[in-house]
Amino acid sequence: MRRRLLLACGLLAAVGGTALSAGGAYAYFWDQGRADTIAEGVRVAGVDVGGLRRAAARELLQAELGQRLSQPVRVAYGDHRFTVRPRAGLRIDANRMVDAAIAVSRKGGLAHRLLRDVRGRQVHRSIPLAAALSAAHVETLAARIARVLDRPARNARIVPMPTATGLRIFPSRLGLAVKRPLLEHRLAAAFLQLDGPRAVAIPTRPVRPRWSTASLERRYGTFILVSRETFSLRLFKRLKLAKTYRIAVGRAGLETPAGFYTIDDKQINPSWHVPLSSWAGSLAGRIIPPGPEDPIKSRWLGFYNGAGIHGTDAIWSLGTAASHGCIRMAIPDVEQLYDLVPLHTPIYVG
Repeated sequence: MRRRLLLACGLLAAVGGTALSAGGAYAYFWDQGRADTIAEGVRVAGVDVGGLRRAAARELLQAELGQRLSQPVRVAYGDHRFTVRPRAGLRIDANRMVDAAIAVSRKGGLAHRLLRDVRGRQVHRSIPLAAALSAAHVETLAARIARVLDRPARNARIVPMPTATGLRIFPSRLGLAVKRPLLEHRLAAAFLQLDGPRAVAIPTRPVRPRWSTASLERRYGTFILVSRETFSLRLFKRLKLAKTYRIAVGRAGLETPAGFYTIDDKQINPSWHVPLSSWAGSLAGRIIPPGPEDPIKSRWLGFYNGAGIHGTDAIWSLGTAASHGCIRMAIPDVEQLYDLVPLHTPIYVG
């Protein structure tokens, strides 16, 4: 050690001189011969590369980091488990990291490097990982996971029974959506993680339905069911049965039209606009004003192509198929119904 120090001192003296002595020339060529050698103590992405030349350090980094970064990443949400790998989407920039390690090793002047190496001092520097991922590969992985987990919200809805005697309520359901940008960020970070568990929790958000079960009551504050089979009209308020009325419906060949409609016309003491139909005879196309000859008594709630709900004084026809397509009600009943039913109320005829 003493001889090495004496030699180093001689070389340093030669280097510091104004003329290039034989010792100085030796020191210069010695330093140039180590121009691509990494100083002891330098680590790259946690890998000790001290004392290695450029080619050997690059080979070591490619092998060591390639093995670490190729490990699978576990991705999870609830009972769902996925295993993903960076595969060809990962590129390790070994040249950049080795260049940085050599640059750190070459800091300081010739005398500084010579004395450092002769004394066996280490350069305690750590070079960070230089690697890149294919954004398209990460996006593809996130999209595949989202296709498995994404679930649309389901709106609450009502479905009349086939006989139009009641309502079935199908409740709403929350949906689920993967937060894809955040998942992509987490996947990229996990792929470039050198130590610790390579695991990712999938970030999600709830997707709320447009119509929840609670809001369905507000949407259908009033609802009418007409059962041609049981000759009954049922009025629902906030999806609860409020009133049941006995009615008459259209006769054979002139049936009351079945389906979903809305109350689109309301009138008090309406005139009768006689349809242009053969059954109307000489009255076809005429307008019969309120009075004894007008069969549309007291109230009118129209819902489809001339069909509607109205009062009648032919009480004997209630409970039968007797009309020309309209729904007949007793006059006190239709007057009560009229006040309870706003425009645009949905009506289902079954």
